[in-house]
Amino acid sequence: MANRRQFLSAVPAFLVALAVPHAWAQRKERSEIVVNVAPPAPREERVPPPRRGYVWAPGYWRWEGRRHVWAAGHWVKARRGYHWTAPRWEERQGRHQFQQGRWERD
Repeated sequence: MANRRQFLSAVPAFLVALAVPHAWAQRKERSEIVVNVAPPAPREERVPPPRRGYVWAPGYWRWEGRRHVWAAGHWVKARRGYHWTAPRWEERQGRHQFQQGRWERD
């Protein structure tokens, strides 16, 4: 009986422990990056030959604390019924907001 009580008292803590990383990951995805510094002009990249079942995700300038850093383009596995929208910076009221790359329905 004592073992059962210990087990049942541990279940809620276990469930919370499973939920915390998931909630953190969702919050991280929604975080906004807004800076006063415009990104440099995009770099020209040599796109490798096409790969069957993949789409090219072009490079972009990402923000790393105090400066923009180039993130090189790469292949991402294609998703049927979706197209890839590349990451981009949008100017809003004199500030620059980063929009994550994402899959959008066709």
